[in-house]
Amino acid sequence: MLLDIKRIINTPGGRIPFEFSEDFSDVDFGGVCPAIRPVLVVGQVQNIAGMLRLELALDTTLAAVCDRCGKPFDKTFRLNCEYLLAEELEDEENDEILLLENGTVDLGEFSREVFILNMPTKLLCREDCKGLCPGCGVDLNEEVCRCKKEVDPRLAKLAELLK
Repeated sequence: MLLDIKRIINTPGGRIPFEFSEDFSDVDFGGVCPAIRPVLVVGQVQNIAGMLRLELALDTTLAAVCDRCGKPFDKTFRLNCEYLLAEELEDEENDEILLLENGTVDLGEFSREVFILNMPTKLLCREDCKGLCPGCGVDLNEEVCRCKKEVDPRLAKLAELLK
């Protein structure tokens, strides 16, 4: 979605709201395309004392697999961010400033970038997920481990005292 903001560039207090949805189901993360619903993009561009501020919120549901127990689950993905817009850059190193092209910004492509860069690197089905036992492989959230704990040979004599 190309947003033309020429009409507020020289209008302090000017504001352009926007809302659209984008299909990111083709975005691949390690062979998986997690965006199972279109991503809702809501925000506004606002001229605050001559500075153009872009406020952006992304909202969708991800099809995820827990990194600890391996179970599939749906995860709500919400992200709020702010950026400054400029017609020309003074500092090439600043990632917080987006460059306008002829008074427009491509919000569709930009929201795709923001989505990819802010994708969670670790996904858990729940905060207290115990994962799988490395020995027997049981899901520790559902049952107790069946492994017999091996005693360190250096502590074998002490283990005999506990029997």
